Amino acid sequence: MTRRKQPTSRQARLGSELRKLREAAGLKGLEAAALLGTDSAQISQIEFGTAGVSEDRVRRLAAHYSCADAELIEALVTMATDRTHGWWEEYRGLLPTSFLDLAELEYHSSYRLDVEFLHVPGLFQTEDYARAIFSYRVPELPESELELRVRHRMERKAVIGEPARVPYEAVIHEAALRIRVCDRAAARAQLDRILDLSEAPHVTVRVIPFELDGFAGATNAMMYAGGIVPKLDTAVRDAPHGAGFIDSEAQLSAFRTLFRKVESASLNPERSRDFMHHLSKEL
Repeated sequence: MTRRKQPTSRQARLGSELRKLREAAGLKGLEAAALLGTDSAQISQIEFGTAGVSEDRVRRLAAHYSCADAELIEALVTMATDRTHGWWEEYRGLLPTSFLDLAELEYHSSYRLDVEFLHVPGLFQTEDYARAIFSYRVPELPESELELRVRHRMERKAVIGEPARVPYEAVIHEAALRIRVCDRAAARAQLDRILDLSEAPHVTVRVIPFELDGFAGATNAMMYAGGIVPKLDTAVRDAPHGAGFIDSEAQLSAFRTLFRKVESASLNPERSRDFMHHLSKEL
């Protein structure tokens, strides 16, 4: 079997989930290998995502690991047999792999949750807004790389467009809506874009105003992608060298709780739209 030099985040996640099942069963890699008639090196490669795994082997491993979660097993089989060649593949070798991994994660997500305090969420950004964000990078990007990043961000928005229509909830602080990363006209166009998208039945936008009392959650920006089953959810946090993917059950539970706390502190969708309309008039 050909080894992958650089597995995608999704491939690595499949391996990680198989490792979690093995460890929960109290088996070592050598013991798991014996069950498949292979060696521990191949089990290690499967669990790191550097080697693929067939549907039959996923099911055999799950049985040997005494996994009784039928929905999880089917989800892992789907991940193992998926051969999707998504639009993001055209950027392979042109952009950092974290860009591709994020697009792939969004493509396979069952829903999306975002919380932003300083910037408009990426799925809402206009070209001018995204270009301004990427232009602020130090050291500055060559024009060709800058445009690649902008184009990639614009294509990511397909996940909440037609025909995907992935359910999407975004909580945005007033600061992110007021900070002018470009000029006044671009800021107004950005607000209009959010208002237009918020009219879709699968998109919910909530605003946290400055005047809100008792809000201490401004450090809890997040992106959260629902998996095929809850155990395959993923939280995403920005890191200095790209997006960091989080999949531990305890941390995912904490992120879900944090989202609901921030959501409960925000204006409801109707009042949020009124707020953004008022802010647009100010511009």
